[in-house]
Amino acid sequence: MEYIKVVFVAGQDAIDMLVALLADAGYDGFEESGDGLFAYIERAKFDKGELAAIAAGQGVTYETEVIPAQNWNALWESNFQPVVVEDFCTIRAHFHSMEVTTPYDIIITPKMSFGTGHHATTQLMILMMRETGFSGRTVLDFGTGTGVLAILAEMLGADRITAIDNDEWCVQNALENSSRNNCTKIHVLKGSVEDDPTDMVDVILANINRHILLQYMPVLYRRLNHGGTILMSGLLLDDEDIIVACAIENGFHFKTLKERSGWIALCFNKI
Repeated sequence: MEYIKVVFVAGQDAIDMLVALLADAGYDGFEESGDGLFAYIERAKFDKGELAAIAAGQGVTYETEVIPAQNWNALWESNFQPVVVEDFCTIRAHFHSMEVTTPYDIIITPKMSFGTGHHATTQLMILMMRETGFSGRTVLDFGTGTGVLAILAEMLGADRITAIDNDEWCVQNALENSSRNNCTKIHVLKGSVEDDPTDMVDVILANINRHILLQYMPVLYRRLNHGGTILMSGLLLDDEDIIVACAIENGFHFKTLKERSGWIALCFNKI
């Protein structure tokens, strides 16, 4: 599978917005460079006109190049650095030799799936998970990517985790990463929420984007048990009002917000 690499020359403010817009457009890999952003998308999904419109809207320039499939993993490995989320969780690749001082150590094979821990939204979700009870609970990880949040949920004591993604590469990567971390309670499925044969869950993890959250808010409410918790991210600060309003309209009760680098994660309960 060939990928298109887009190299943007952009400042930090533009980078944050670019990641959100590009993720909505199907881009599934991002790296920040010293003066811009690298974004990756499957060549079959690449839309030249859509890219031009996004770049023009943010006032940035870019160049594109084709990344042959056989070079992708080597590219990720050369750039993938360990992530330590405060004093709570370490996310690293199997080839990283380091002393881990956090209570949770997650090993991720760096492939194309979103969720290596580098992005603020993944870190915000992890910090919110630290404050959420998982012992003996059932979990839905909606848009699992690498499976990193599902893996952490099992480490935190969850009894059963359903990890769903609509991308075949993410599904395979989540399966590999679950196995690498000796997980036995994660069930990885390809599809969306409506394709999950299980019923109600106690915790929902939804690190996706604003548009998907708005679309699926009623379904997510129906899937969550009373007394349950949903954590949402993939959101910019500007998304707060519309997401909170939609969640409350659908019956959720707002609990807390965390912010990092212009990105936010939100916690809601179902009373």
